[in-house]
Amino acid sequence: MSKQTAAADGRWHRRVWRLSWPVILANLSVPMLSAVDAGLMGHLPDPSFLGAVAVAAVIFNYLYWGFGFLRMGTTGLAAQAWGARDSNEVRATFGRAMLLAWGLALIVLALQEPMRLLAFRLLQASADVESRASLYYAIRIWGAPATLSNYVILGLLLGLQRPIAALVVQVAINGLNVALSVILVIGFDMQVQGVALGTVMAEYVGLAIGLALVARVLHATGGRWIMRQLSDLRRFVALARMNSDILIRTLLLVSVSAYFIGRSAEFGDNVLAANALIFLLQSIVAFGLDGFAHAAEALIGDRLGARDRAGLRRVVRASTHWAVVVALAFSVVFLVAGSALLDLLTDLPDVRKEALRYLPWAVALPILSVWSFQLDGIFIGATRTAEMRNAMVFSTAVFAGLVWLLIPLMGNHGLWLAYSIFMVVRALTLGLYYPRVEHAANPPAA
Repeated sequence: MSKQTAAADGRWHRRVWRLSWPVILANLSVPMLSAVDAGLMGHLPDPSFLGAVAVAAVIFNYLYWGFGFLRMGTTGLAAQAWGARDSNEVRATFGRAMLLAWGLALIVLALQEPMRLLAFRLLQASADVESRASLYYAIRIWGAPATLSNYVILGLLLGLQRPIAALVVQVAINGLNVALSVILVIGFDMQVQGVALGTVMAEYVGLAIGLALVARVLHATGGRWIMRQLSDLRRFVALARMNSDILIRTLLLVSVSAYFIGRSAEFGDNVLAANALIFLLQSIVAFGLDGFAHAAEALIGDRLGARDRAGLRRVVRASTHWAVVVALAFSVVFLVAGSALLDLLTDLPDVRKEALRYLPWAVALPILSVWSFQLDGIFIGATRTAEMRNAMVFSTAVFAGLVWLLIPLMGNHGLWLAYSIFMVVRALTLGLYYPRVEHAANPPAA
């Protein structure tokens, strides 16, 4: 490797870290919030409180993660517009996504009751869990407009490589959420209702902060609002097509998680609560490693907009290198301190005993899942959403077959093994499509 090449690689490693560390901190505040919620519920006298929050989380994963395309699509499109130095399109991208977010939020609010009935019919939790989860749902659903709008705000800030601003929004939301949850649950004895109300209040405060930051960023990037460009039907159709691919991909991903929790409930409330705790550790990994995936999204989109194939390759190498290093670190932490982490989350002896049985899966999953997280970031930045959809369809089919085969043989361990293989298959299928990403970065023909 020449000194010039080494210097260029070094610059990309620094750029990846400059974008990643604020996003890692911001992302880790999300599962930290879940950890606080689990800790608050896990120290109440009945495991159904913890199970209720886990079941409610599955429902809102469907409702909100299903609309994750608002964040992902905005990041990819804004990054490519910024790479092409088209400030007017940056503004139009944000405006179109916000209009879509509010339209979808109004639909969610209008359909909240039939969605609730369908969700609990499918999940089939115990009566105590369902009763408490319903209380959570009835409050949390009113945060939909703020939640979906915040996805768009974060997408724009990440796409324009403003990670500190994204950090401010996320930490404000989740820090306030933690404080309010503790006050409402412990101070006012509101139990699951307090956790839900704290989340809704924090989301709306975060929306106000996010809009103020977006106004500053757009002023700095220049450009102007052009109504004809904002309402361009052709671009709305392209946005809808791309978002439909991400929606299918995300709903399948969330369906795997929901099915996982649903099957966990069949093993009883203690195993359900234990699986929820191990899943929480995996979510910490996912949100942490997503910092490098988000850096890849912004930088890949920027390099594609500039038609810089060599730069794209350097982004892939640098971001993946550090993602793997951090994944290994997570595995070591869970191996050494996993038992202590579980002690912090629950003092219910039966739940803790079950969680310790399945802790080895938490140790293995960071290494098994890092590749799919990283490839997701690469494909989002490239806006190669059809490939993401196709890879997820195949991976979900593999998971379904494995569950059918392994649970009768291995019980809950079979469920965890099926999920682990699912993560590996996601990476393998996306890897087969990767050459298309590099091809899209080729300079236009003369």
